[in-house]
Amino acid sequence: MPVVVIDNGGHTIKFGTQQENPRYSSSAPPFCSLLTLPRTIPNAVIRSKGDKTTYCGHEFERCRDYSSLHYRLPFEKGYIVDWDAQKAIWDGLFSTDVLNMDTTQASLLLTEPYFNLPNIQDVYDQFVFEEYEFESYFRCTPAAVIPHGDLFKLFNRPSPACCIVVDCGFSFTHVVPILENKVVWNAVKRVDVGGKLLTNHLKELVSYRQWNMMDETFIVNDVKEKCCFVSQNLKSDLETCTVDPTSNSIIQDYILPDLSRNQKGRIRDPTDARVDGDQVLVMNNERFMVPEIIFRPDDIGSLEQAGLAATIAHSISLLPEDIQGMFWANIGLIGGSSKFPGFRTRLYVNI
Repeated sequence: MPVVVIDNGGHTIKFGTQQENPRYSSSAPPFCSLLTLPRTIPNAVIRSKGDKTTYCGHEFERCRDYSSLHYRLPFEKGYIVDWDAQKAIWDGLFSTDVLNMDTTQASLLLTEPYFNLPNIQDVYDQFVFEEYEFESYFRCTPAAVIPHGDLFKLFNRPSPACCIVVDCGFSFTHVVPILENKVVWNAVKRVDVGGKLLTNHLKELVSYRQWNMMDETFIVNDVKEKCCFVSQNLKSDLETCTVDPTSNSIIQDYILPDLSRNQKGRIRDPTDARVDGDQVLVMNNERFMVPEIIFRPDDIGSLEQAGLAATIAHSISLLPEDIQGMFWANIGLIGGSSKFPGFRTRLYVNI
């Protein structure tokens, strides 16, 4: 029986299917199963102002005009609130265009938010069994499946009995201790900084300093992913940003999308001359000050919270003292914001 694996995030859905390999017996190791290459689609119903078309989840890959997109998100503040939108996206996911899956003949592994509310969990269950009639399903948080995956095996060692999973999600960043494959819920901590907040903050910065991009969520999110990095020496980098642009190693030009030339947004190569007609977004200290919020949330004033390193320390302090060292020795990073260049090194230095 095939198993559908869905990481149902607030910004994107990561999914794939897995089934037993007929060349092996049922007693074969788990790695003898067949796993389709995972795919990612937006977890949103998106309306394009340019071509007046509504794109549902996977259909967004057909969009060519990324200006002034309107998002209808199933998730709000980390929890599903719009089940109609979520169903429309999942309908497309299981359709012949994507998975081509008969859900009545399959099992489902589905991720849910941390500290999910009981009434929302009930809707999850009804959704899976009544709307899609899956044969069986298992619901858990993203961090709960990490001990069964390959995150720590990247360093040629088995998954540890004690570990910390830092999940940098769309709405929040969670610090999740795992002890013998189980989440230690009383020590789970949350920082109210996620990818959505970082994108919104970058929108405000560039709209105040350069172009008005408050309605350009998709483009600004692309700028964030392509240009931003985590500073290893904040004071030094800030000083670099004040020098003449010709001597500034941090400054970077992002060329905004041009529909008339079917040109997507991109970073301009420093050796290329500027082309007349290009609309250029100059990224200077914004490149590292936006991700800095994860480590210093109080920088934006409205968040009086500890940074990520202090939150990890607080979480570990709530665990049994004799095994705290094992948690310090095994910290894994997941989630979109953990992909910022320099993120791992900065966190390692801070803790």
